[in-house]
Amino acid sequence: MADFKEAMLGGIDIDRNPPLAIDVRTLRSEALAPKRWLYLIPLIFITYSLAYLDRANYGFASAAGIEHDLGITHGMSSLIGSLFFFGYFFFQVPGAIYAQKYSVRTLVFWSLILWGLCAVATGLVTSIPMLMVIRVSLGIVEASVMPAMLILISNWFTRQERSRANTFLVLGNPITVLWMSVVSGYLIDAWGWREMFVIEGAPAILWAFVWWRQVRDRPTQVDWLTDQEKARLTSILENEQKSMPVIRNYRQAFMTPVVIRLCLVHALWSVGMYGFIMWLPSIIKQAAAIDIVTVGWLSAVPYMVAVITMLAVSWASDRSQRRKIFVWPLLGIGALAFLLSYLLGADHLWMSFILLSVAGAAMYAPYGPFFALIPEILPANVFGGAMGLINACGALGAFLGSWIVGYLIGLTGNPGAAYIFMTVCVLSSAVLMAIVKVRS
Repeated sequence: MADFKEAMLGGIDIDRNPPLAIDVRTLRSEALAPKRWLYLIPLIFITYSLAYLDRANYGFASAAGIEHDLGITHGMSSLIGSLFFFGYFFFQVPGAIYAQKYSVRTLVFWSLILWGLCAVATGLVTSIPMLMVIRVSLGIVEASVMPAMLILISNWFTRQERSRANTFLVLGNPITVLWMSVVSGYLIDAWGWREMFVIEGAPAILWAFVWWRQVRDRPTQVDWLTDQEKARLTSILENEQKSMPVIRNYRQAFMTPVVIRLCLVHALWSVGMYGFIMWLPSIIKQAAAIDIVTVGWLSAVPYMVAVITMLAVSWASDRSQRRKIFVWPLLGIGALAFLLSYLLGADHLWMSFILLSVAGAAMYAPYGPFFALIPEILPANVFGGAMGLINACGALGAFLGSWIVGYLIGLTGNPGAAYIFMTVCVLSSAVLMAIVKVRS
C-alpha cells in the first residue's frame, strides 16, 4: 500500500514495478458474465458513434463550401469549427461528477436528445453568430458523454477487461468517421451541406429512447444477469477498490501529480488528434485536385487502419496488464509519421498519404490503455471527476488543435505549417507520457 501511495505521487515507474498481484484466473472475461459484452458494448459504441458523427462532420461542410455560403473567412472558419471544444471543455467535470454521483443513464439520455437537436439546427443556420452559438451548445451537451461512458464501463467491467471495453467505446470515433467520410461526401454531393447536418443529426434523437430502455447504471439493476453473476461481478469490482489509496475529495484527486501530468499528455495529444480529424478532408483536397466524394473515400482510409490497430493494442494491454508501454511509443510513432508525411509533400502524394494513415492509427491506438489507467490509480469515489478533468484538458487541446490547424491551413494556403505544429504537440505528449510515473 505504501508503494502504491508513492506511485500516486509520481515516484514509481510502472515499467519497473509490476501491478499489485491479482488472480487473473478468477477474472477471465470468458467466465465472467459474457452477456455484458453483447448487451452493453453495442449500445455504448452506437451512442458514442452518434456523438462523434455530429461533432466531426463540420470538417466536410467546410470542405464543401459552408464558408462561401455564409461569408466566413478562413480564420473565422477554423474558430467556428473549434468552438465545439470550448463548450466541451467547461462542462466535462460537472457532467462527470453528476454521472458518478447520480446516473449515467439519465445524463446520456438527455444529452442524446439535445445534441441531436443542435446538430439538426446546424443545417438551418442563416448567419455566423447563429452557427457559433450552435457549435458551443453542441459542445456543452456532448461534454459529459465520454467521461460518463468511461464511468459506466468501470461499473460493469473489471481491470482485466477495461482496455478492450474502452477501445470498443473509442472505436465509435474512427469507425464513425470512416463511414461518415463516405456518406457525408455523397450527401453533400447529392443535396448539400445543410441537408447533411439534418440527416446526420436526427438519429441521435431517436436513439435516446433505445438507450433509456436498454441501459442501466449497475449490474444489480438488470434482469438479464443471474444473481450469482451479479454477486461475483460486484465482488470483483469491490475487491479492486481495496488496493486503492484513500483520496477524500475531488480537490485532492485533481492535485495529484500523476493526474496533472496525464492532463498535459491528453491536451497535447488531442491537439494533433483533433487537428487531424477536423481538417483531414481539407488537407487531402488541397494536396490533390479531386472531388468531394473521392475526398470522402480517401479520408476513410486512415480510420480503417486505426480500427485494426486499436483492437490489437487493447487486447495486448489487457493480456499483459500494462498500460503505459502501449501509449507513449505509439504517440512517438504518430509524431514521426506526421513529420515524414510533411517532408515527402505533394510530390510523393501516395507515400505521404500512407504515412498520414500511420499517424492517425498510431494516435488512436493508445486510447484504450490510456483510459483504463485512470480507474486503476484512483478510487471509485473520485476517479470519475478526474476522468472528466483529464478529458477536459483533452478538449482544450482539441479546441486549440482544430482552431490553429485550420488557421494555419487558411493562412499559408497549404498544410505544411499545420503538419509541423501537430508533430511537435504529439511528440511532446509522447515524451511526457514516457516520463510519467504510474503504477499500472
